[in-house]
This record gives sequence, C-alpha cells and structure tokens, in this order.
Amino acid sequence: MNGYPQIADHGMIGDLQTAALVSGNGTIDWWCTPRFDSPSLFASILDSRRGGHCRLAADVDRIEGAVVRQLYLPDTAILVTRFMAPGGVGEVADFMEPDTSATPSGRHRLVRLARVVRGSLPFVFTCRPRFDYGRAPHTLVLHDDGTAVFQGPGTDLHLQAVGPLDLRPDGEDLLADFTLQAGETAAVVLTSDSDGGLPTPHLTPDEVRDSFEACRIFWHGWLRTSRYRGRWNDSVNRSAITLKLLTYAPTGAPIAAATMGLPEQIGGERNWDYRYTWVRDASLSVRALIDLGFVEEAQAFRTWLRERLTASRASGEPLQIMYRIDGDPHLSEEILDHLEGYQGSRPVRAGNAAADQLQLDIYGEAADALAQAQEIGGIRGWRSFAELLDWLADTWDRPDEGIWETRGGRQDFTYSRLMTWVAFDRGIRMATAYSRPADLVRWMGARDAVFNQIIDRGWSAQRQAFVQHYSTDVLDASLLLMPRVGFISPRDPAWLSTLDAIDKELVSDSLVYRYDPEASPDGLRGSEGTFNLCSFLYVEALARAGRLQQARYAFDKMLTYANHVGLFAEEIGPSGEQLGNFPQAFTHLALIAAAIALDEQLDRAETNTR
Repeated sequence: MNGYPQIADHGMIGDLQTAALVSGNGTIDWWCTPRFDSPSLFASILDSRRGGHCRLAADVDRIEGAVVRQLYLPDTAILVTRFMAPGGVGEVADFMEPDTSATPSGRHRLVRLARVVRGSLPFVFTCRPRFDYGRAPHTLVLHDDGTAVFQGPGTDLHLQAVGPLDLRPDGEDLLADFTLQAGETAAVVLTSDSDGGLPTPHLTPDEVRDSFEACRIFWHGWLRTSRYRGRWNDSVNRSAITLKLLTYAPTGAPIAAATMGLPEQIGGERNWDYRYTWVRDASLSVRALIDLGFVEEAQAFRTWLRERLTASRASGEPLQIMYRIDGDPHLSEEILDHLEGYQGSRPVRAGNAAADQLQLDIYGEAADALAQAQEIGGIRGWRSFAELLDWLADTWDRPDEGIWETRGGRQDFTYSRLMTWVAFDRGIRMATAYSRPADLVRWMGARDAVFNQIIDRGWSAQRQAFVQHYSTDVLDASLLLMPRVGFISPRDPAWLSTLDAIDKELVSDSLVYRYDPEASPDGLRGSEGTFNLCSFLYVEALARAGRLQQARYAFDKMLTYANHVGLFAEEIGPSGEQLGNFPQAFTHLALIAAAIALDEQLDRAETNTR
C-alpha cells in the first residue's frame, strides 16, 4: 500500500464541529480544525510523508504474534483500538466530547486514552502535525510539566501528556515510548486552538475519565430517541451516529463526507472535496434522521435552508447546489500540487468548482425534507418557499448538469425533472394541508406539465425504461427513487420494466453503478466503482416492488462491504475495496432508508401470511 492504509481501515470520531479519522494501527491521519472544511493538521492519508499524523499504539511491530482489532464502544462514537499480544492486552480509546452549542468554537479537544487490562505492553507515540494541508511550517515549545505547543499559522495545537509519557523532541515534532502494566492508564490530550490568548486547561486523570463518560452518556442519550426497532438495529444505529457526526452543530448543516481528495479510482482524477453542505445530500440526510425520529436536526436544517433562500444569490439562482457549512456560497477550487494524493491519486483538490453548476433537482429534495417535518419554519419560511415555487414554475424547463455533477455539458436529465415534480407536489400538499397562501393553479399546472414531459420524453419505448436524459437511451440509477417520491407506483408495469432494465445493465452481484460513463460520457477520464447510494436505493426499490427475497439478499450482501466498524465510503471497487471520500453521508442515509422500507415490506408480508 506504499505507506497508506486502506480507506476502509479507519473509524471516525468527532465533536459535531470537526472530525478525525483513526486507522487500524492507531494513527490519526486526517483531522481538519476548527471546522470540517478547515485546512488540515493531520493529512497523511493524502500524503504519507508530508501530510502529518499522530500515532498512539502498542508497539506491536516489535512483538511477534500481536493482533490488533478496532471497534466502537456500542452505540457511541468512541473508537477503541485493541492490542492483543502474548505479554499483555491493551487498548487506546479515541474520542471527542460533543459540543452541541450554536456558537462555533475555535478550540477542539481530542483525547487518546491508553490502558492495559492484562499483563504489560510497550507503547509508542508520535505527533507530527503539518499545518495548512502540509504547506505551513510550525515551531515546537516543550514545557517541563508534560505539555507542549505546536505553533502554526492561525492555529496552535496544544498537547498534554497524562501519565508516564516522557515526551522528547524530534526536530519540531514529538516522540515518546512507555510501558503500562495491568490497570495502568495514560492519555494524550490534543487541543487545537485558533482563538488564541486563553490558556488551555490541563486535565487530571479523573477529568479524562469524566470526559470519556460524558461522551458515552451523550451518544447513548441521543440514540435513545430513535424509534427504529427493526431487524438491522446495529447497522441503522451506526449510520445514524455517522450522519450526526457529519452535521455541523452551530448551523445544523450536514456535510457530504469527512474527507477530501480520496479517489474513486486509485491513480485517477476523480478526487473531490466533500466537506461541504450539498442541498441534496443534506436534505436526504435530514429525511433519514426524521424517519428515525430525530426532530431537532430537522429543525436546525430547516433554519439553515430558510436562511439560504433569503440570502444574497451568488449564482443568480434561489439556491446553489452546495455551500460552506456556515452558508458561505463561495467554494473556489484549488489543486494542492505538493500532496501526492492517496496512493499517488492526483490531483488533490480543496474546494469544489461544482458549486457553480446548475442542478435543478435540489429544489425537490429540499421540498421533500421540509414536507416531512410538517412545518416549514413559520410564516416567513413559507413565504420564501412559495416565492421559490413561483420562480420554479417559470424556470424548470432547462437543461442542467444533473445529480452526478457531470462535467460533460448540460442535458435534460430525467432525474432533475422528477425532483422538480416533487417540489411542486410537496408545495401543493403543504399549502392545502396548512391553508397557506399559494398560487395553486399555477403550481398544479407546472406539476402536471413536468409529469407529462417525463412520460413523453423520459421514457424509452425501445428500452422499456425511464432513461438518464431525453437525448439518450442510457439508464441511470438515480431513477430508483421514482417510487419512493410517489411519482409512480412501485408495482406499475412501466416501473417494473425499468427495474428489470437497471438490473440487467447496472447491477453486478447486487452492487449498482450510477450509469455507464462510456455510453454517456461525463467529461472525466477513468472509471469508477459501484455507487453505494445506488446499491441501497436498489434494495429499497426491490422491497417496494414486492421482490422481498431478492431485496433482503442484496441488503445483507451490501452490509458485508461495510468496514470493520460499520462505515462505508462512496463506492466499492472491483476487488470489494472501499473507494472515494469516507465516511459518506449518501451511503449511510440510503442504508437507513433501505432498512426501513425492507422492514415495512417484510412485516406486511409476514402479517399477510398469518
């Protein structure tokens, strides 16, 4: 692997404002702070030599027969890496205590707690931060009391050793090695500070344990409000925690993934920055959390979305497809030439130029998420939404770049039209249900016009299927959402024939490709793996169509592609490896939706057979 762990060889921890990845050998190789979309402190996952990392682990490289295992403390975001050797058994627990305040913080604390439960084990520690994606130098100040400060541009990293760690400098970095006996503990507390001025509090051993317990209590309390009681409780709970970890608490804005630059094909150019809030992904994430019973997240996102509708319009459209987590619409894209990329996958991009694309489907996803909450944010929220639909009634019939953000030119994408229909349909329903002022005649006319256009132009008589866009016979897995949004019955003959066509062309042993880029060029070189979102949408579509045995088998097979702690990246490669940014909100929200739909259909079938 040329110094790189597999993408799947990671767990994620976070405090609802930042997130870090910890590999199976105890290395933090990704952490951006003070926000998800800030420059990195550790980024060795993108450059094993220049990216920076922090490792705390038993020194298993010198112990013959040692075994390493990683798991989450059940129903929490506390990640435990266990080291089992002939001489002893120990573990490192990594966690960040959640910060649910509405105020962004410039200070974030990551705790690494080591202990030995049997025998004795030697441990090693290295801390090599590299500020600003590895572009900026830093200086090290080491104090006699077991604390140190890495001073970087705009952000400092404070380090406190708790227990028998004898820190020693290695240039501007830190090293330590120590041995723990059964019952002994040691901790490293990393505190990023971009506020400056205020002293960083030192934690006692008791306070470290209290912080661990507070983190555990938070996650157990949050998850207790879930109403899911189905067959796949562990997978659904892990996906829900993942979506929560990927939500920026001060604004309620979910991000698409914790990382940037991880490739969809090793050595390829499809390496994007996903640390932003896509209206589409965020709306679907919130819909999944609403379906599980988490209402506070829906309220926070509704507020964020309403503010975007009333903010200045950098793109000229009422909404653009993505924003920074604070709502900033400017996401200029740059290439970080100094980073070699994961296993040499270049270019590494920071920012995302797709923010300037036109993708009309976002209005439908936003409307659907708002409709699930049954209330759209008061009178002002409704008026902003009604003005949006008035605008959309005049502007919906345009080609766009589509859901997959292709860079091969605009088309009349069927999925974009489908979600435009959803926007009008949900608006009409809400206006009627809550007696809100609306130009219903105009909205209904637009809704019906979109419907008829999809039937007339989005259907291929030759393929007996709905197709990607009006100028092609290529299939597109995004249309697997057609039954869920209510456009067509899941057992309508036209839909069943579409499902059969997708099964023949895009499905490979239950794994689903988005589309065929050779038949429908997307403006990019290289290929990609199967898309996990689409694989779970396929399960949901099969379940709704009554193909329950096929759906359940496909779902259970998909779960085998999760990593050792239940997380998914964006795609699955040809050898079953995880590819793309990690962990991916799209995948986990679709897992939740598929599990809920499959449970409902299985329960119904079991009831009917009694």
